[in-house]
Amino acid sequence: MAHRPVDAREAQSRERILAAFAELPAPFDLEAGPIHVTGSAIVVGRRGTVLHLHKRLHRWLQPGGHLDPGEAPWEAARREGEEETGLPLAHPDGGPRMVHVDVHLAAAGHTHLDLRYLLLAPDLDPSPPEGESPLARWCSWDEAATLADEALRGALAVARVQPETPHEVPKGDGHDGHERPEEEDGA
Repeated sequence: MAHRPVDAREAQSRERILAAFAELPAPFDLEAGPIHVTGSAIVVGRRGTVLHLHKRLHRWLQPGGHLDPGEAPWEAARREGEEETGLPLAHPDGGPRMVHVDVHLAAAGHTHLDLRYLLLAPDLDPSPPEGESPLARWCSWDEAATLADEALRGALAVARVQPETPHEVPKGDGHDGHERPEEEDGA
């Protein structure tokens, strides 16, 4: 794993993931045990990044989740990202790019070895389908860093400086997905 950690938390997660890969017979298989790989999407676009309020954890998170049988982590990141945001997503030119890793406890005593990938989104409003968290939205990078927990802040910092990450469009210029009333000319 040639990925360079952005902070001490990620460095520790990297070591734990490498150890798990060496020890676990099937780290990509959810059914093989309580410690397994997950794939997350760090969704970027002109308005910043997309977060959703997780319906069970009640925290603002990046989209992501478990791998389906035979699915690669970057495929799961894209699928979960699209399912949870309703946005069409694409990996950067050149293929999937892992930008961050994190190990964290999850529900039911599971430990997630989360591999996080940069995914590009068009300038559309998220529209999660029924059954997903209805609260998914674009956040400026500063707002996302404020909403994020320690496990996500490093991923946001790395994604923000990727070459494919566009500069944010300032609010109020009509490019945030909301129409602005025409100014009256005072006549």
